[in-house]
Amino acid sequence: MSRDGFFKAGDRVQLTDPKGKLYTFTITPGKEWHTHKGWITHDDLIGLPEGSVVSTTAGLKFTAFVPLLADYVLSMPRGATIVYPKDAAMIVGIADVYPGAKVLEAGVGSGALTLSLLRAVGDTGSVHSVERRQDFADNARSNIENYFGEAPKNWSLDVGSVQEQKFPEPFDRVILDMLAPWECIEMAAEVLRPGGVFLAYVATTTQLSATAEAIKNDGHFTEPESSETIVRGWHHEGLAVRPQQRMIGHTGFLIQSRRMAPGVDVLARRRRPAKGAYGVAEE
Repeated sequence: MSRDGFFKAGDRVQLTDPKGKLYTFTITPGKEWHTHKGWITHDDLIGLPEGSVVSTTAGLKFTAFVPLLADYVLSMPRGATIVYPKDAAMIVGIADVYPGAKVLEAGVGSGALTLSLLRAVGDTGSVHSVERRQDFADNARSNIENYFGEAPKNWSLDVGSVQEQKFPEPFDRVILDMLAPWECIEMAAEVLRPGGVFLAYVATTTQLSATAEAIKNDGHFTEPESSETIVRGWHHEGLAVRPQQRMIGHTGFLIQSRRMAPGVDVLARRRRPAKGAYGVAEE
């Protein structure tokens, strides 16, 4: 992947036409990329700086950039629904995934979140991923190797149940994207270091409720906090500035908590629960 601002063989290039339509391919010497109006020779892209305007043989113009991670994620092959870039950014930020962190990820899907985690931990950190389904794991591995150009040395991927794995060292962060994360709270408490962050990504309010109650009942974590991220784009053409007709609404909830020190009781949160919050009391 180009890091100096100039295209080279093996880079992925993203071409954008005047209407905003995107086209992505890997620069391969000797190949041609064809459109309905001529073609572009891959060799002509090598050595050009990002942000160049290139033309087909028939004069159709495109701007050329290396795709951003968000662009790559939205266009890569999917075996499962991806964690969208807006959620991946929040997960990295809320879970405070830092360079050098050791992260356990369970529920790899298509590898979208894994890419963000690997970039966040850097060369000095590590990501250990666990995925139940072999087909999802194979697709995620392909997407990640395609993005980095090879399998990252600081990434490992196991197929199976995360509860059945054995981990020799504690993790700084545990991040779950699965149907029943509440079943993994005890496991997370065992593998997280004191002060480590637990975060789960869930799609429904019932999953959110079950996970929150499991965290509270476990006794090893701080009071969980939950949120969702809604992104609304804006149209701007001169003085015509208004929200876009379409927006990325609900995709999922994030729920996070921190590991208490061993043997330390969690301080009870002073709260007055709403009437009926825990069901109807029997008389």
